Amino acid sequence: MSNTQQAARYTEYHPRWYRTHVSTWWWLARWPYLKFILREISSVFVAWFVVVLLLQIRALSRGPDAYARFEHWLQNPGIVLLNLIALFFVVFHAITWFNLTPRAMVVRLRGKRVPDRWIVSANYAAWAAVSLVVVWFLVRS
Repeated sequence: MSNTQQAARYTEYHPRWYRTHVSTWWWLARWPYLKFILREISSVFVAWFVVVLLLQIRALSRGPDAYARFEHWLQNPGIVLLNLIALFFVVFHAITWFNLTPRAMVVRLRGKRVPDRWIVSANYAAWAAVSLVVVWFLVRS
């Protein structure tokens, strides 16, 4: 090998690039970063609720005995705690989703942009309306 050619060697980064050291815990430094990570983690708990719903539908389709076993399983203190944590994260997920909506969707009315507060308020109003309908169905029966 000649002096003009150097052997290629492995480096973690391009030799000419300067990279500052970033901690593994960079997301704990500021609230917006932490909120972003928590929102991403909340997707796991949304999936948990979907799995529980599918298990409930399966138990319901298999008859009263299977549904009674499913309800007994739901009363397990570990499952209750997991569901409470999941409820917190799902509500957090919904709130952050509604607050991000104006950034993701620009709504124009008569050529003017609708204020962000109106879009967020409409989301919360729809959430409240759907919640009231669900409560009405549950209380009525």
